[in-house]
Amino acid sequence: MKKIVLVLFVGLLGFSLTAQETGAKIEFIAETVDYGEVVKGADGVRVFEFTNTGTAPLVLSKVTSSCGCTIPSYDKEPVLPGKKGKISVKYDTKRVGPIRKAITVLSNADTPTKVLKIKGEVKDPNNGTM
Repeated sequence: MKKIVLVLFVGLLGFSLTAQETGAKIEFIAETVDYGEVVKGADGVRVFEFTNTGTAPLVLSKVTSSCGCTIPSYDKEPVLPGKKGKISVKYDTKRVGPIRKAITVLSNADTPTKVLKIKGEVKDPNNGTM
């Protein structure tokens, strides 16, 4: 009887470990985008690329920024295992000064919350700051 209980326990333990390894997994090429020095009014769009390295479809449920000056956009369709996706971020480059913003990504991945960062500096050549 003890052997049967032991075999069942080991079997259930192995099944639960296998179940934990399945699911969506998001891996970004880079979690920080450096704009460097950009001219006031320049193109403020940058892209975060990622891959679903998990075994289930990845669904981004919400992508928000730390400021109204940064607008993220993303595809609402699930990203299948092994496929790539992207999150575009548009920063308002009419604001002169340093860029230090965060973009929060919520998904069904094994790590459900990821924080991405953008940094850089917007300079105004007409104001002697470039």
